Amino acid sequence: MPEPELDVVVVGAGLVGLATALQLLRARPSLAVAVVEAEDRVAAHQSGHNSGVVHAGVYYEPGSLKARLCREGRRELIAFAAERGIPYEQGGKLIVATTPDEHPRLEELRRRAERNGLEGVELIGGAELRAIEPHAAGERALHVPETGVIDFAAVAAAYADAVAEHGGTVRLGWPVTALTRAGAGWRLASHGRSITTRAVVVCAGLGADRVLRLAGAADSGHRVVPFRGSYRTVVPPAADLVRSMIYPVPDPRLPFLGVHFTRGVDGGVHVGPNAVLALGRDTPAALRFPGLRHLMRKYARVGAGELWRDNVRSAFVRQARRYLPELTAADLVPGGSGVRAQYVARDGSLVDDFVIREDDRAVHVLNTPSPAATASLAIGRVVAERAIERFGLG
Repeated sequence: MPEPELDVVVVGAGLVGLATALQLLRARPSLAVAVVEAEDRVAAHQSGHNSGVVHAGVYYEPGSLKARLCREGRRELIAFAAERGIPYEQGGKLIVATTPDEHPRLEELRRRAERNGLEGVELIGGAELRAIEPHAAGERALHVPETGVIDFAAVAAAYADAVAEHGGTVRLGWPVTALTRAGAGWRLASHGRSITTRAVVVCAGLGADRVLRLAGAADSGHRVVPFRGSYRTVVPPAADLVRSMIYPVPDPRLPFLGVHFTRGVDGGVHVGPNAVLALGRDTPAALRFPGLRHLMRKYARVGAGELWRDNVRSAFVRQARRYLPELTAADLVPGGSGVRAQYVARDGSLVDDFVIREDDRAVHVLNTPSPAATASLAIGRVVAERAIERFGLG
């Protein structure tokens, strides 16, 4: 039988991959588009295992892709959720300073939020803080009212439905094992099956750099490094100590945000995540990457602390009590966990912004950390526009 001919194959059925396929079909309804996914379900990794927070854009460098696409994507996501009947709640969040040395960083966040176009953000004192979150610690906080929560697994499922409604297909259990040129396009193989396509868009998350190498692209010197984040659930009646979200002030010297409290759209409250390397059976190969060795040396003390809190319950509770002093160990039970795909440079630095690379008849989305879930429709639109223009699709 002849091999199927497609216009675009999107590799990866996470939020960004599905959103990209949807935006391609919205822009060019005549395109033959398929999404291929290694797992047996959509949003199997990072997209379906996260905090559920719809970010407002307070943290991101003004002018960056993160800052712009977070704001655009948030609006598009909220509208999509309303159309599809997906519950969304906007309870806002508090970024709480627990020590005086955090006050200047809080003010810097306020200025950044203003430059990024956030609405209603304000610095508040203890009385106002307690009116919003009566049990939170701290005497000063930044109130970000536009932050909300949603079920991103439900969003991903709705994206997949929308792709099908627009004439696209989603092929599950289809890991890409080979990616080779076929005339002016590509042939993708998967355990005896193959498809050919004019163009490829790779949104493979943890596997993004592997697919980049399969495509024969020049080595950028970067690698995707997986971090595991574990949550704990706050059980009733202690769950009532949190009304919406309580976040720490980010420390610019540290690679990740730190422990925070979130009341999800289902009403449950979780605290976390921590961040520990999740290399598993790929450890020997990963350790050959100089960037990972530099990263481990640079953040050895931080990494040891994260690992300690991951395994020692009392240490995790002490960290959480900085922001919610009434919390006890008995109030916490193990929650879910997720994996963050983080792009790391050869010198060990973490790549902060989204990274989208265009090659010959392929677009590779290489770095989509938070707020990629919030920004997914905006990222998908940008990637779709680039693919359409670069490859003359339509």
